[in-house]
Amino acid sequence: MSARDSFRPRPETRLASRDGKRAVSAPHAPRQNQLLAALPLEDYERLLPDLEPVSLPRGWTVHRAGEREKCSYFLTGGIVSRFYVTRSGASAEFALTGSEGVIGVASFLGGESTPSQAVALSDSYAYRLGADVLKNEFEHNRPLSHLLLRYVQALITQTGQIAVCNRHHSLDQQLCRWILASLDRLPSNVLTMTQELIAHMLGVRREGVTEAAGKLQKAGLIHYSRGQIAVLDRPQLEAQVCECYGVVKRAYDRLLPAT
Repeated sequence: MSARDSFRPRPETRLASRDGKRAVSAPHAPRQNQLLAALPLEDYERLLPDLEPVSLPRGWTVHRAGEREKCSYFLTGGIVSRFYVTRSGASAEFALTGSEGVIGVASFLGGESTPSQAVALSDSYAYRLGADVLKNEFEHNRPLSHLLLRYVQALITQTGQIAVCNRHHSLDQQLCRWILASLDRLPSNVLTMTQELIAHMLGVRREGVTEAAGKLQKAGLIHYSRGQIAVLDRPQLEAQVCECYGVVKRAYDRLLPAT
């Protein structure tokens, strides 16, 4: 898949099939999402019938810019990027989300839509919950509403820190941050990402990513080949990254429950 394909909306592949009697099993359980896992059992079981499993294929658009967010997606696997595309077609990412969080915060914050997009960067899975259900959780001041507000606070920290990083730190450091943040949300030390796609996410030219990745590979920190980045020396990669990675990671660790 090319980077251009990654920004092209794709039809949804649904795993859920409810006829009132049964539901098709999903490859990931709801409690593989950190927020759902933190719910008291009584609240989790009450919400379970409303949680619809969905598959988010790589390149699938979860939400388009300006589109009403009718539901939220609690990720159980994979990563989703939130980014903004300008009128000229330039783009820049401001947040990455994995199984620690949820896509579709406008559906429960009251804004209904945002000017940004959300696209799956890898084959991902989630459980979808309707905006009406979430609204009811907030109206009754239930545990999920408190968890979601803490998540939004962590998300705000991430978006603000990425803005600072993009303005003040070198591309080499930004690439290290992006690789580490992505790996934190994936089960292996290998990323399947083209340099063009990474350039879209960082809002830079592809040639800059090529040069930065070349430096990391020459130093023995990564191996890049055919659209795959394998991390060979994570401790040294963490030593090269700017403070932004640690600031965001600590914010999530502090605000969200451990699983």
